[in-house]
Amino acid sequence: MGMSILKALARLGGAASLTAVAQAVDESTAKVHRYMASLVEEGLVAQDAATQRYFLGQEAIHIGLAALRQCDPVRAGEPALARLRDELGVTCFIAVMGNQGPTILRIEEPALPVVVNVRAGSVLPLLWSATGQAFLAWSEGAQIDTQARRDWDGATPVQRAQLKGKDPVAGLRARVRAQGLSSVEGLLSPGISAVAAPIRLHTGQVAAVLTALGAAGGFDAAPEGRIATRVRQEADAISAALGFDGERG
Repeated sequence: MGMSILKALARLGGAASLTAVAQAVDESTAKVHRYMASLVEEGLVAQDAATQRYFLGQEAIHIGLAALRQCDPVRAGEPALARLRDELGVTCFIAVMGNQGPTILRIEEPALPVVVNVRAGSVLPLLWSATGQAFLAWSEGAQIDTQARRDWDGATPVQRAQLKGKDPVAGLRARVRAQGLSSVEGLLSPGISAVAAPIRLHTGQVAAVLTALGAAGGFDAAPEGRIATRVRQEADAISAALGFDGERG
């Protein structure tokens, strides 16, 4: 019962009345009050004297912070890489944002891998790769803006033709966010398509990006296609395991 009460408090935003908690765990207020007294004694729950509302105590906060420090998006995402590789027969990888740009840390290839020049340690462009576009769409700050300008300044005419409008980078960012993932076909490497979705921390910050790629002829890169749907599902599941509640922009 004690764990159920703690979980209910977390779902209720970290603070709630005794009645609300009792309703959340489907128990009587008298029974919940008895358990709540024990949790207060252990420092897992505290009570606001003015409102009588209960909230998560310091010990619960320390436990949560310890769990968050253990969150590793690459380790959490390794099972997803194996599932996507086996289920879809595609190359897939997890990348993080490094000093030089999106950097592949873990990659899985099918029995007949697509011949493409990416491997663990490869750095990808921000604007011209599905991975980079996912970072761009859900990241902010001087580093990401500087790299976007650098990629645009060094772009080929073919690449620039893919991004239109008065502010092509802002337009790309908005489009990817609206889709819920990025999708490219032959933009970085001719004949290669890819889809990528963000892996997010409890703060909403992008911790990594999950990407699948394959030869354009046999790879459906449509944002609502099977591959994109599965990549999005796996990225969302990893994000949930890292504490992201799905409610931030």
